[in-house]
Amino acid sequence: MIQDISPKKFNNSYNNKSVNANSLIVLLKNGKFLLNIDNEQKTLTYPVAGAIGMEIDYTYLFSIDDEDFFYTDTDGLNIPENFSFYDMRDLRKDYLFPKHYIFAAFTAIQLIEWYEGTKYCGRCGELNENSLIERARVCPACGKTVYPRINPAVIVGVTNGDKLLLTKYRTGFAHNALVAGFTEIGETVEETVAREVMEETGLLVKNIRYYKSQPWGIASDILIGFFCDVDGDDTIKMDEEELKYAEWVSRDEIELQPLEYSLTNEMMKLFKEGTI
Repeated sequence: MIQDISPKKFNNSYNNKSVNANSLIVLLKNGKFLLNIDNEQKTLTYPVAGAIGMEIDYTYLFSIDDEDFFYTDTDGLNIPENFSFYDMRDLRKDYLFPKHYIFAAFTAIQLIEWYEGTKYCGRCGELNENSLIERARVCPACGKTVYPRINPAVIVGVTNGDKLLLTKYRTGFAHNALVAGFTEIGETVEETVAREVMEETGLLVKNIRYYKSQPWGIASDILIGFFCDVDGDDTIKMDEEELKYAEWVSRDEIELQPLEYSLTNEMMKLFKEGTI
């Protein structure tokens, strides 16, 4: 999956680090990253602070091994030669290396959107400040403190003997998927599983069992994977507003997603190979 970058270590502990000339800079403008992508070598590179400018206000994001990642939303920056802006689709249409740079993009976008979305206090409208002791925004006027929020969402592999329930969204992602959805206020993630399956396919489920989780920063999610069994009638009543496809598919007929980045794809692969 996208976060599997071993033996490298991701460190998201808050640290009031100072930028240096070799610090990697994540510059996000209108949903696009400033990168150098070599489509022949399948590699990507982040710009460094020394090339963009040292007299700029940078915010520390995280580290991977000894590489520190910062971001800035400053306008009028130097754009290094051979760097251009790329969106997430460019990073997901093929394998690019090093892999931990892809994971960095998935994670950075969540933090950057949080920073940009919390510039002002939601209670009194004052300009927020960064906390000096933790990853938080603090209002200097009323004292309200806000932290990054993570959205819990479920990925559900519904089984029916030797078949798995596959779906495709009506819009957006074009490849096979599983039932998925966000946890709503007041419900457990297990209740989310049962509700989402019923809403999308009209099926009852039983034997709900946890599999694995995955951070999915491009939607500020923590994806929580479950397998479960259909309970009783297996007739699918598809939600046609959300889905364009929902069918029981046998193991040998399952078509996987083109990249092995997602929890969804790993769960489909496990079932296809007979591991689950």
